[in-house]
Amino acid sequence: GVLGGGWFGWAHWQAQPVYSQQFATQRGQQMEARLPDGSRLQMDASTQAEVTLYRQRREVVMPEGQVVFQVQGDRDRPFDVLAGGSRITALGTRFSVRYTPSLGQQAVQVAVMEGQVRVAPALGGERAEDVIELHAGHRVSADENGQAGEVKAVSADAMAPWLSQRLSFENTELADVLAELGRYADLPLSIGDAATGALPVTASVDLRNIGSFVRSLPQVLPVRLHLRDGVTEIVGLRG
Repeated sequence: GVLGGGWFGWAHWQAQPVYSQQFATQRGQQMEARLPDGSRLQMDASTQAEVTLYRQRREVVMPEGQVVFQVQGDRDRPFDVLAGGSRITALGTRFSVRYTPSLGQQAVQVAVMEGQVRVAPALGGERAEDVIELHAGHRVSADENGQAGEVKAVSADAMAPWLSQRLSFENTELADVLAELGRYADLPLSIGDAATGALPVTASVDLRNIGSFVRSLPQVLPVRLHLRDGVTEIVGLRG
């Protein structure tokens, strides 16, 4: 009985976290979180991360937002990020994860800057065909079940553009552009109708000056801005 009790005690000890911390950024706020193992999290605005370090593994649960992870290599303690339906495992690497269900997007986007990561479904057995090895310079998007799509090459500056306070949009619907920018600033805006919200936008936006982008909309889209009760309404021009 003593031996069994000793093993259960040891297993219990192994299962206890040595570090646990919740981090969150508000709208428009970015921050860097440094972990005791030497890893760093660069967190975008409107982001949450729950970090738990155990003796034999490290785990981050990401309910919302965008993070660039700089993981301190430790072969005896894998580093897992759980977001949506995906588990992203790193040894020593730098990679970004985006998961924004608040914008109605259930996909998890992973891009690797240095090293490599493994992307797999968070639940269920890891069948070989479900596991993606993602190397530096590539990105992948996984659906709500953790099923990864096509691996694509991506340039370094496109992996986490928010790090340089700039976002680029290419033929993105106006409503989606404003929803994305709403993660960085309180935008008292409304869109006149669905057709206006569907107008395609191609633009590069300075996150420190979102207001100037909004004011420029009538120069690039068939819209006018109408201020009413402190809210700017974006109204489509009727041809």
